[in-house]
Amino acid sequence: MIERLKSKFDGWTVPKELQLSSLAIVVGMISALGASLLMWLILRLTALMHWGQQSFGWLGVLSLMGVAGFISGLIMRRSCELRGSGIPYVMEAMAIRSGRVPFSIAPLKTLTTSITIGVGGSAGREGPIVQIGASLGSFVGQMFHLSTKRVRILAACGAAAGIAAAFNTPIAGTIFALEIILASFTTRYFGTVVLSSVSGSIVSRMIWGSQPAFQVPPYPLHHIGEIPIYIALAVLAAVVAVYWTKSLIRVDQGLSRLQRFFPLRTALGLVLTGCLAWAFARPEILGSGLESISVLARQNHELTIGVLASLLVLKILATALTVGSGNAGGVLAPSLFLGATLGGIVGTLAHKFVPGIAPNPGAYIIVGMAGVFAASTRAPMTAVLMVFELSNDYRLIVPLMMVTVLATFIAEGLFDESVYSWPLSKKGISLQNGRDLHVLEGLLVEDTMATDYHATPASTTLAELSDLFMRTHWHGTMVLDEDGKLCGIITVNDLDRAVANKLSPDTPISDIATPYHKLQVVYPDDTVGDALAEMGQRGFGLLPVVDREDPHRPVGMMERKELISSYNRALTRRSEVKHRTQRRRLTLDGTEFIDIPLHADHPVVGKTISELGPSLPYDCILVSIRRGDSMLIPHGNTTLQEGDLLTAFVCSQDVDKLFHGLKGETQPNSGPQDNT
Repeated sequence: MIERLKSKFDGWTVPKELQLSSLAIVVGMISALGASLLMWLILRLTALMHWGQQSFGWLGVLSLMGVAGFISGLIMRRSCELRGSGIPYVMEAMAIRSGRVPFSIAPLKTLTTSITIGVGGSAGREGPIVQIGASLGSFVGQMFHLSTKRVRILAACGAAAGIAAAFNTPIAGTIFALEIILASFTTRYFGTVVLSSVSGSIVSRMIWGSQPAFQVPPYPLHHIGEIPIYIALAVLAAVVAVYWTKSLIRVDQGLSRLQRFFPLRTALGLVLTGCLAWAFARPEILGSGLESISVLARQNHELTIGVLASLLVLKILATALTVGSGNAGGVLAPSLFLGATLGGIVGTLAHKFVPGIAPNPGAYIIVGMAGVFAASTRAPMTAVLMVFELSNDYRLIVPLMMVTVLATFIAEGLFDESVYSWPLSKKGISLQNGRDLHVLEGLLVEDTMATDYHATPASTTLAELSDLFMRTHWHGTMVLDEDGKLCGIITVNDLDRAVANKLSPDTPISDIATPYHKLQVVYPDDTVGDALAEMGQRGFGLLPVVDREDPHRPVGMMERKELISSYNRALTRRSEVKHRTQRRRLTLDGTEFIDIPLHADHPVVGKTISELGPSLPYDCILVSIRRGDSMLIPHGNTTLQEGDLLTAFVCSQDVDKLFHGLKGETQPNSGPQDNT
C-alpha cells in the first residue's frame, strides 16, 4: 500500500512546495492522532491507579509504580533516545543527523511515557509528544525520499503539531518548533510548520474539544505598581529554574552507578516519587500537574503560602527523581507547575502587604508559569505564546513578556545549561543556531577553506559573468580590482537582479557587486564556528578569507558546503577521540581493546570479515575499522585493506589467540605479543 502511495505521489506534476505543504498537513494530522493516543493511554492508566489506590492503599500504589518503572526500564535499557523528555534527542537529530529520527521511537515512546505518567510519575507529556511527532514527520520525509532539508522541516512539523495537539496551542506549537527544534526563524520554515501545527490542532479539537487547557478568570494589569513585583517574580523564576535544572543533573549523576541495571534505576525513581507524595500527603505532585495549575489559578484569594511552598519544593524533587532516573516524560508541564506555585507565593504575599496594588494573586500564577518555563528552556517567545494560549487571556501580555525575558537573561547568567541542553552536554554537544559548536570550535578556517577560490576582475561585464557562471556552475565569486585586491563579491542572485532590472550586458560587475565595506570577512586563524556564526547572522553563503595583516588580500573562500564537510569530518574525529578516551578508562572483567594496523604484507589484507571469523577467538568482537578519514562498522562482506586500523574487543587471556588468528594460525606458538 505504501509503495502504491509513493508511486502515485512521485507521479505528481504539482510544484515541490505544494507537495511539501501537503505532506506537512498530513504529518500534522498523524502527529495529532499519535498525541491523542498517548493522552488516552495516560487517562486509562491513571484511572487504573486510582482504582488501585482505593483497593490496596498507598502500598499497592507504590508496588504498581515500582513494577511500571521496571517494565519501562526494560524497554528503554538499550535505547537511550527513549529516556527522559525526548526533546534533546530531537534537537541532536536535527543538528547532527539531518533530522532523521527512527520511526520505532513513536510506538515505544508512546508506551513508556504512558506507563511513566499514567502510574503517577512526575513528568509531562509534551516532550515525548514532540519526539513522537518528529519521528512520524521524519518517517514521512524519508518514505518519500525527500532531501535532507525537507526531512528536517517535516520532523519539525511533527513536533509543532504534537505541541499544538497536546495543549491546544497552534501558535505556541509553531514557535516552539522554530525556536527550540529548528533554532531558525525563516519564511521557508514558518509557513510549512504553521500548516502542520494548525492541522494538528484541528484534529485535536475534534477529539478533545476546543476549550483552553486552563479555565481562569481574566486578570488584567491592575496597577503600575505591580511592575516591581513582577520583576521580583522574574528573578525568583530564574533561581527556581536553575535550581530545578541542577536537581535533575544531580539525580542523574547520583544514580549513574545503576546504569548497568537500568530497570532498577527507573523503578527506584518512580518508587521514590510515590514515597514523596505519600509521606507528605501531596498527591498533587504526581503526574503532569496541569489540573492542579488550573485549580490554583481559579482560587485567587484562597491560596496558602505554606501549601504552595511545599508543592514547589516537592514538585522539584519529584520531577528530578522521575526524569533524572531515566523514566520517559517531559519537563515542560512540571516547569509550568513550578511557575504556578512560585507565582502563587509571590502573588499571595503581594496581596497581603499591598492589596490595593496587587488585588489578584491568580495573575501572578499565570505570569509565573511563563517565567519558570522560559528560564528553564531558554525559550521566551514560546513561553509567552504558550501561556497566553493556555489561559486565553491577552490582558497580561505586558508582564508576561517582561518576566519571561528577564527570567531568561538572569538564568543564563546563573547557569549555562537549560533543561534541554544538559543531556546534550553530557555527550559533548553544544548547540547554537542548530549547530554543534563544540565540534566547529575545534577547527580553523585555514584547515577547511578553499584555496582555489573563485575570483573575477572588476572590469568583467554582466554578459561575461553570465557565461562564466554557466560554464563553471559557480554560485558566486570574489571581485578583484586591477591590483588583485578584494573589492567585493558577486553572486548568481546579484546577476539575476541585474537581468530583471534590464541592465546593459556591458555593465561592469563592479556596479552591482556587494562592495568591500559591506562584506563580512574571516581570517585563516578564526575558528569554523566563528565563520558559521558570521554566515548565520548576515545570511551570507560565501565568506572571503583574507590575510590578517592585509585585509584586502584574499587567501581563500569559505562556502556552506565546506562548512558542512568540515562539520562532518570534525564530528567523526571527535567521536573517535571520545571513543578512544573511553576505551582507555574502561576496565571490564579482564577485557580490553586492541588496535591492529594492517600493513601491505599482513595476511588478512584482501580478506572479508566473514572469511576471517573462524580463525578468531570465540569471545572477540571486531568493533571498527579506521580507513583514512572514515570510521567503518565491520560487516561480514567488508574487505580489509592496506592501511586499515582494525579495533577488536577481546578477553585479555585471548589476546594471543587473536594475533595468531589474524595470521591464519590456529594455535599460538609463542608468548604474548606486543599489541601496540
